[in-house]
Amino acid sequence: MKARNILLGLAAGAAAGYAAARAYEAVRIVRDSEPAARRRDAAAYGALRRALSVTGIARSLAGSAALAYGPVGKRLERSVRALPPWLRASAFVAQVSALEAFIELPVDFVEGHAVERRFGLSEQSAASWLADYGKQSALGGAVAAGLSGILSAVLRRFPNSWPYVSSVGVFPLLLLANIVIPLYVLPMFNTYEPLTGPLEERLRRLAARYGVGDAEILRMNMSKQTKKANAFVIGIGNTHRIVVGDTLIEHFPEEEIEFVVAHELGHYVSRDTWRMIAIGQVTATAVLFGAFAALRQAQDDEARAQDDEGSALKLARIQLWATLLSQVLRPALSAFARSREWAADRFALETTRAPHVGASAFRRLRDQNLAEDEQPAWYEFIFSTHPSLKARIEALENA
Repeated sequence: MKARNILLGLAAGAAAGYAAARAYEAVRIVRDSEPAARRRDAAAYGALRRALSVTGIARSLAGSAALAYGPVGKRLERSVRALPPWLRASAFVAQVSALEAFIELPVDFVEGHAVERRFGLSEQSAASWLADYGKQSALGGAVAAGLSGILSAVLRRFPNSWPYVSSVGVFPLLLLANIVIPLYVLPMFNTYEPLTGPLEERLRRLAARYGVGDAEILRMNMSKQTKKANAFVIGIGNTHRIVVGDTLIEHFPEEEIEFVVAHELGHYVSRDTWRMIAIGQVTATAVLFGAFAALRQAQDDEARAQDDEGSALKLARIQLWATLLSQVLRPALSAFARSREWAADRFALETTRAPHVGASAFRRLRDQNLAEDEQPAWYEFIFSTHPSLKARIEALENA
């Protein structure tokens, strides 16, 4: 117990110190009348992004551990005990979400907004970024509080079989997310307008070949947040939308845009959305049962005395174990995602029969998005959901 408390203290101290350092840096950036010099260095940008990604995971685990077993979590739980049992978990998570949003504000400002501007990948103002951050935090907090209330009710009603009941509820939630996000969430952050003109006609002919000629083809003002170019197909059933970023439209020739959209259409034709829903279901089930087993194994007399089966604090401990287990599963999930990207590349090649156009499009994406040709093998194995651009370009050139 003493060793655990020491480790928790170190984790909480490291996380707090990191956030404080970022807060100091954020204040300096805001006060500095001279913006940082712009750099177009893909290697430096990639190395920095990798370091921030790994650091972010470590901070997330440290923060989750401190919340689950440290004094802050216990204090927050005591603050909601006067509420009705059905409301305690939601109130607890709402407080945690607000606290995290406050702590992460300077971190995200420096590591997201400031870094992107420093490397010439964004012109978004601080005020616009802050508005997006506020909407994202409020929406995320509301969803987390609502889902926590449901999970807490399941914990109270089914203390020994809650993973079974919870896993059954994952599938409808994933379906709902794939309907709600395209229609209601994404328009909160960007403007989506019908694409018109020759490009729209070209993309509609492409989509019609695969039974989605009546899909909405939309132009998104991606330039509001970034200079990076992208396109995507999102939604299921009647909510399917083909979305093309204005940054792609303005900087790429039509044949390259068609190849990029054909790649995204490949995900639709191959029903990758449904594949990802299935993978999400399997992953969530594994994580829920893993967290259940880990909590049962780690539970001691003190935990039993302090933590009833439906308590808010138990939710924090489930989250901690779920986060840990998700990281264990990450390499397998990344490998699956890369396999679907290869499949979409093959579909785009078969559809357009223009490998040189695809290779040119990937090179232009690499340059505009400040991407590296290759990432370190360890990072690609664990984290990358896309194959290296070098490998994808070579595959097209050799087709």
